[in-house]
Amino acid sequence: MTQTDTLLKVVLEKSYALVTYNPVLKIGKVEWKAKASSEEYQDAIISLIEYAEKHPVHYYLADITKQSVVSPEDRKWFENIMVPKAMGMGLKKAAVIFDGSVFKKYYINMILQVTNKLGLPLKLFNQEENAIQWLIKD
Repeated sequence: MTQTDTLLKVVLEKSYALVTYNPVLKIGKVEWKAKASSEEYQDAIISLIEYAEKHPVHYYLADITKQSVVSPEDRKWFENIMVPKAMGMGLKKAAVIFDGSVFKKYYINMILQVTNKLGLPLKLFNQEENAIQWLIKD
């Protein structure tokens, strides 16, 4: 555990996701823990967006190693509504930790297409430490 880990603010803790905020690094993180329904998927993302209304979230980190398949409707909702909203609130970069699964790769590639169009740097990693290093590097 690093010194900044002790400062983490838990935004949402459910069986399907843990949403945290690091006030030092300005990183909002969603760690998927299990299969989430459409409502639960949106709940986790919305909880971070609502938290970002009062706290600056410059970087978004998603750990999808334990995430189940995301429906096309939820993915489109994330791409078309949540990503532009987060960018409008000051989001500068996003990183995803994933295990290389084919289904997750398809999901991520679809999101990458949208973030590229919107001009949001997004990169994939297999280790959280590397993702954080890249996020906070300017």
